[in-house]
Amino acid sequence: MEVLLTDDQKAFVRQAIESGRNSREEDALQEAMLLWEARERRRVEIIAAVDQAEASLARGQGRRITTREDASRLADEIKQRGLARLTAEENNR
Repeated sequence: MEVLLTDDQKAFVRQAIESGRNSREEDALQEAMLLWEARERRRVEIIAAVDQAEASLARGQGRRITTREDASRLADEIKQRGLARLTAEENNR
């Protein structure tokens, strides 16, 4: 497979090699592909979550937010779930 990079991309790869971050061009491209794959997997997860949420709302299982306090409480719950998820992911590394 032939990969054509822009001049800026080539310079970026060269800089990564010169700084020691990568040892070869192939390593830099492999890292880029791994990051792209991870981003695409996450995108699919987000789309699936949105689909589940929409289906839940269609079944009448949504949460009604009518006051600022309701919104604040929900935001706190989401923050706590997010922090717990980040902690779990860090512990699994």
